[in-house]
Amino acid sequence: METAFTYAAVVPLYMDRHDAPGVTPEDLADLHMRDVEVQERHRVRYHTYWFDPANGSVFCLAEGPTKQALEAVHEEAHGQLAGTIIELDPNVPLNNFLGAQPQYPAGTPYAAPAMRAIVFTDLCGSVEQTSRLGDDAHLALLRVHNEIVREGLSAHDGREVKHTGDGIMAAFTSVASEVAFAIAAQRAFHDHNQSGAVPLDVKIGISAGEPVTDGNDDLFGAAVQLAARLCDFASAGEIVTSVAVRELSVGKQFRFEDRGLVMLKGLPERVTAYGVSWRDEG
Repeated sequence: METAFTYAAVVPLYMDRHDAPGVTPEDLADLHMRDVEVQERHRVRYHTYWFDPANGSVFCLAEGPTKQALEAVHEEAHGQLAGTIIELDPNVPLNNFLGAQPQYPAGTPYAAPAMRAIVFTDLCGSVEQTSRLGDDAHLALLRVHNEIVREGLSAHDGREVKHTGDGIMAAFTSVASEVAFAIAAQRAFHDHNQSGAVPLDVKIGISAGEPVTDGNDDLFGAAVQLAARLCDFASAGEIVTSVAVRELSVGKQFRFEDRGLVMLKGLPERVTAYGVSWRDEG
């Protein structure tokens, strides 16, 4: 059973991260029940949590007056403190990143991984196009891009997070669905260009990650930054992914090309990148 997120009017919303290798769904359900039993004493409300039994990562969603209040609930309930807590920006569309939240009665064991795939598309040469063709022609081309991307998101269960001006940022629960979306989008752009007077040249960057990571105060901050930088690195007509996307696609019928270690703007060290083949062979 799932429901949509709602923000309280003035009470901040937080997400924390616990790393608990070996914890079972039953253990976690018991710990969550203990949180719920004492939360009112600290003016905190725990909404739900995500749990990936494969690596023991747990992400709790709660509202309360301060981070310290959330810590006090965990401390009193069971002593299992979070490694990281971030306050969520109320302007960030949480539903679009994560989808609807898992909703179970307190004490019910379940698993619900929080790993999500992030994608950026970018219409290449927008400044040059606007200068050469004029605003109206560029906007018409951008509308075609938007239609193709949004149709693809609908077909592959993706969620638009925001429009970036010259592209779209989106999130997927399934990495395989995200890669399939990117391939379908590039093929659709290619088909448009067979008859379009002005070519629609789009590059796509893909990454995958968890909502809270050490050293980043933004929801999915590390994954969003990497996907954006991979998109910047890509050339027109390319799909470029992170190593995590490649690893999470093992066994799928996708063709990845190792691009080696690349230096991306804004990142402290080189990362391994992969291209995705999307052109039909034969």
